[in-house]
Order: sequence, then C-alpha cells, then structure tokens
Amino acid sequence: MRFRHALIAAAATAAALSSPASAHRQWLLPSTTTLAGTSEWVTVDAAVSNDLFYADHVAMSPDQIKVWQPDGSEGQLENAAKGRYRSTFDVKIDKPGTWAIGTERSGLMGSFQLNGETWRVGGRGRPGRVVATAKDIPAGATDIKLTESMAKNVVYVTADAPTTKVLTPTGKGLEFQPITHPASLVSDEPARFRFLVDGKPAAGVNVTVVPGGKKFREAEEAQELTTNADGVVTVQWPVPGVYWLNASHTDTNASDPRAAERRMGFTTTLEVVAP
Repeated sequence: MRFRHALIAAAATAAALSSPASAHRQWLLPSTTTLAGTSEWVTVDAAVSNDLFYADHVAMSPDQIKVWQPDGSEGQLENAAKGRYRSTFDVKIDKPGTWAIGTERSGLMGSFQLNGETWRVGGRGRPGRVVATAKDIPAGATDIKLTESMAKNVVYVTADAPTTKVLTPTGKGLEFQPITHPASLVSDEPARFRFLVDGKPAAGVNVTVVPGGKKFREAEEAQELTTNADGVVTVQWPVPGVYWLNASHTDTNASDPRAAERRMGFTTTLEVVAP
C-alpha cells in the first residue's frame, strides 16, 4: 500500500509538470485575486482539463491544497467539495496582505541493477526488489537511473496592500520571485518575473503564458519565453483577463551517479486588469 501511494503521488507530480503541449493541465481559478478589506471570502475552482479554466476532465483533490496566510503561517480551506470535473473550496480572507493557495508536490522514481536483477526506487515492483529512497540503494548497485519531480501550483490573493512574505524563496528547487507583484498586473503594461533554482537566479527556464478562454479560440495564443542570465522574463498582457503561467526546468548532477535528474515546475494563475 505504501508503494501504491508513492506511485500515485509521483503520477500526480508528473501531471503537474506537464508541458503546455500536453493534453491535460492543472489549474486553480480563484473568484478574485484582489480584495478591499479583510471580511471577504474567495472561492477557488481546482481541476485538470484540456482547455484552461474549463472543467472537462477530472477534479483536483481538495486534500492536496494548502493555504498560507500573509505572515507565512498555515491557513485553512472551508466548504470543500469534490465533483466529477472540478473541486471547489472557500478561503476566508481575514488578514491584510498577500495570501498563497495551492499545492506542493515532490517524488522520486527510478531503477538500478543489482546482481543481474532490476530493482525499483520509490514505486512498485516485485516484493524484495523495491527500495523506498535513494539512500537505500545498496553499495554494489549499477545502472542507477533516478528522476526527482518537484512541482508547485499556487495562486495569490491580496487583501488591501500587497505583501511579499509568502513569496519569500526557500532556496530549494524552482521558485517564483516576482519583480512585479501579482496584485499589480495591468494589460498593456509589461510585468517582470524572476525564477530561481536553489535560491539562485536561473537562466534558461522555459516559461509559457496562456490566456484563459482557449475553448472559445482557434489558437492558443501562448507566449513561449525563456529567462535571461538574471533569471528574469518579461511578460506582455495583450488584454485583461486570467492567464495561466507555467515554468519548467530540468537539471542533473553528472558527477554523482546516484543523483537524480530533477524535473521542476511552477504554475500560477494570474489576474490582469484593464488600465
């Protein structure tokens, strides 16, 4: 049962890392991202679908969702319900500042050879041919192939003035460090976002930005961007509306045969207002 849960978690992480060309993409859609005052609620839809923000495939589980209050402490979901195609839940916005709502996932999968037999890491396999972590790989193992997946899908909701505590980098994996605050996005005004890997500006991160409403357009109208040497991308917003942003990056440590290839992803939904 433990290995089954590990496999399910890894599969969910892989879905979260799906490229824009993939059939299904995960998204969170808040009823609003900016509020005046601290006596309001936000309702969030959560789903995986073919067309962004149109629930037509499967619901995300509310059990996967976390809430971070403006001071960084954990908040809570209320009125959560899971349907066939989407889940919904409420968050009471009762403190000023910027809140974060979303998922964090990580998983390790792989294989190695030992005495002519194939062993699995972090997933299912023959009894006696599975280890839980890379640290459990025996010293005599060969042909070690490991893949670590790390994915985050977060939306930001600001009450009154924006704050940055929930945007503070942890120094681990691929992270979003906006230069333009998510609460300050205006159409026809470029926004600048920095991406970090392990706390350092990351060049060459692939960033895709897609406007919502794809169901009602022939073309996706995606922007395909790449971070510069300072880890920064500049995004243009042709029209007001809701946009899906996805960043992905892969790295390896070739000097260590036991080190996993890391596949990292970050996703957010951004609301852009008219001037």
